[in-house]
Amino acid sequence: MHRFYLPPDQCRGSVLALTAREAHHGLHVLRLQPGERVGVLDGAGHEFLCEVSELGRDTVRLSVVQKDAASPLPYTITLLQAVTKSKSFDTIVQKATELGVSRIVPLLSDRVVAHLDDEKAETKLEKWRLIAIEAIKQCGSPWLPQIDAPLSPHAFLEGGEKFELSLIASLQPDSRHPREWFKRFCEERQRLPQSAAIWIGPEGDYTPAEMNSIKAAGALPITLGKLVLRSETAAIYCLSILNYELQAKYP
Repeated sequence: MHRFYLPPDQCRGSVLALTAREAHHGLHVLRLQPGERVGVLDGAGHEFLCEVSELGRDTVRLSVVQKDAASPLPYTITLLQAVTKSKSFDTIVQKATELGVSRIVPLLSDRVVAHLDDEKAETKLEKWRLIAIEAIKQCGSPWLPQIDAPLSPHAFLEGGEKFELSLIASLQPDSRHPREWFKRFCEERQRLPQSAAIWIGPEGDYTPAEMNSIKAAGALPITLGKLVLRSETAAIYCLSILNYELQAKYP
């Protein structure tokens, strides 16, 4: 069944309207027909089973047949990801969305190759949000992750945000297997963490000063094995680990 996205404020009432990009996709790519059933996600935990009721020149009207609400996961994952070169950050956004992250924070660390002024950053941010929308339509997730505007690691740390378990991918000798930090958390709290964050650096990693600041703010260093991974591979690897551990049953 084909899926579409509409923001929550456009999902009120018994009739929904697809316009702009979503309508174009339905009319000219999928060639929807009256009576056909489709799904609509609002990115805020709801999915609507709809029936195509009217096809206009640039609008598709849908009659809501059923509304389902999904319970949020018992945990949140924030990906603090250094902006990578080329289109690899697009892949990170796509895969992170498919892996159920709650939030993506693009970081402009010292060794980031891409330099974004305010205008370019806003253009990139809009593109990343569209990629996330396409990803939830593909995987069927009713939750759209929040994607922040790019900022420096220092600026993020100045905000003082706290996570119950914060990890950072590290090549340093003090890094540990992620399981060790999860085990320690569970032994101390007698439960799994409800909020987790993972810091992923750019190719070349964070500078020593950045690494020290992030660790001083509470991030625990983890190893990703003996091989040196690309930044986008490291993100997928780490998010898979976090999902695996956070979906386990305690004790």
